[in-house]
Amino acid sequence: MPRRDSLRRGRNVKRGVERLRRGSPSPLPDAAAAKAAVALSARKVRAVETRPEQVRLSGLTRAGGCAAKYSAARLEQLLAGLVPAEAENLLVGLSPSDDAAVYKLDDERALIFTLDFFPPLVDDPADFGAVAAANALNDVFAMGGAPLLALSIAAFPEELPTSVLAEIVAAADAQVRAAGALLAGGHTIRDSEPKYGLAVVGTAHPEAVWTKSSARPGDALFLTKPLGTGLVLHGAKKGLLGDAGLAGAVGWMRTLSRDWAEALRPFEPSAVTDVTGFGLLGHAHETAERSGVRLRIEAKRLPLLDGALEVARAGECTGGDRRNREFAGPHVSIEGVPEELVALAYDPQTSGGLLIALPSERGAVLQAAFDQRGLFLRRIGRVEEGGGVVLA
Repeated sequence: MPRRDSLRRGRNVKRGVERLRRGSPSPLPDAAAAKAAVALSARKVRAVETRPEQVRLSGLTRAGGCAAKYSAARLEQLLAGLVPAEAENLLVGLSPSDDAAVYKLDDERALIFTLDFFPPLVDDPADFGAVAAANALNDVFAMGGAPLLALSIAAFPEELPTSVLAEIVAAADAQVRAAGALLAGGHTIRDSEPKYGLAVVGTAHPEAVWTKSSARPGDALFLTKPLGTGLVLHGAKKGLLGDAGLAGAVGWMRTLSRDWAEALRPFEPSAVTDVTGFGLLGHAHETAERSGVRLRIEAKRLPLLDGALEVARAGECTGGDRRNREFAGPHVSIEGVPEELVALAYDPQTSGGLLIALPSERGAVLQAAFDQRGLFLRRIGRVEEGGGVVLA
């Protein structure tokens, strides 16, 4: 390496150490803090100082995908201090919050607005861009809407080759077009940790908006994607899984919920949400609490990604697992379920499937309609009188 690059690396490491000492809430002594900063800085240097096709995006992050979400328990505390906006035409806002905000324009049209972004969870730029875009667009589909317009939200280190950034944005643009919308611009800032996502505007009929707060006793529960993205990604990094397991997870994360939402619409579901960073049990808890019902989930019926169960059985879990247990755990009853399945139910998902509550008498017809279209669907439980979530 040229001497100039070595000096630059030294200055960057020194600045990283000073930032950590000044701003970190950690009680680490200076020597440990310096060691941690040096290790992180060296990892980022190794990730960036390669040919564009070899850039390791995941090496530039502490947590990627929806596992990087802020703690749901802390978020509840934060939002508790805010006074929800009140307006006649604000159909969905903070009271209660949902996958997106909804504003009624007139008797025939409502706007659905959401945003979602996160650090890389994979190394391939095109996969990262496609997954990040799908994760944001799927919020609109989860509300029963159709995406109309999207804007990029991006933060990139200046050291990253522009060719890498171009691949990320190009893949996102392709996803937006596949969703029936247009990518019309965005905003980009400099940051040592890459981040990408979208702000998306969609439309729906005001009386056909799906929310997570309207599940009813007697509904059947369905899931449209297998679980385990967090565990599979973690296992791949640890060397516990091969390329096939990782490729399967990436394929599902890149998948838009458009076809599933279109097939579901004629059945008028009671409630819908998408399963992302708070895990199945976290999003089930939100649905139960806001609907005033109990969700009973059958652990043996949970669909799992290839390799996810093996990683869970090895005792591995992601950082998001702990945060999700802190958030939903007090409201979840576990009845004789092996710990590896509990871990999968708490596992933070990125671009996960739709959790659907539908009157049980329509369940068989829904399954047949999805099967006819070649769309994955798994019945995983039911809605009952009461409160909380039961995993049995």
